[in-house]
Amino acid sequence: MTTITTKAATPAEWEDVQRALTGGGDGASCQCVWPILRNKDWNETTKDERVEILRHEIQTGPPPGLVAYVDGEAAGWIRIGPRPAQKRLAHTRAIVAATEEPLDDDAVWAVTCFSVRRDQRRQGVNGVLLGAAVDYARASGARVVEGYPVDTSAGKVSSNELFHGALSTFLAAGFEPAGVLRSGRPLVRLGLA
Repeated sequence: MTTITTKAATPAEWEDVQRALTGGGDGASCQCVWPILRNKDWNETTKDERVEILRHEIQTGPPPGLVAYVDGEAAGWIRIGPRPAQKRLAHTRAIVAATEEPLDDDAVWAVTCFSVRRDQRRQGVNGVLLGAAVDYARASGARVVEGYPVDTSAGKVSSNELFHGALSTFLAAGFEPAGVLRSGRPLVRLGLA
């Protein structure tokens, strides 16, 4: 039987974060800093600079995400944290138009990235990560968690888009649709109060 566990991404988990991000997809080059940089700033960074941005973020805390382990091996990553700290979100017109929550409210958290190693996919890692992320947000004082997933039931979806997470994963965790970013991309919300 497979055992999936999670840990907050602290400096002690740095190598595990890197393993989780480098098992396929864009995680190795993105380093999951895309959500925290505005587009202009993102375009001016190199992969090495993004590694250092994520390292600094983890070193200074609080943890910007969680690492999933399958039978003790680092297998996946999720970014979750206060929405205002994820600067890109307040500058994404579709999110601004779809959310009912104040953009500067630190009690509104956002899930913006999933990354699961190719060799660990289809085992439920994203569901475990999302559940643990909600628990982390609740324990940290979040009032609401938003997500911006892809509706995979609407047709073929590029694997590059799945870093947002699948709508089915969010619905299974109790999130509810709360707006539309564009066709096949809802805004989902989970109240924690």
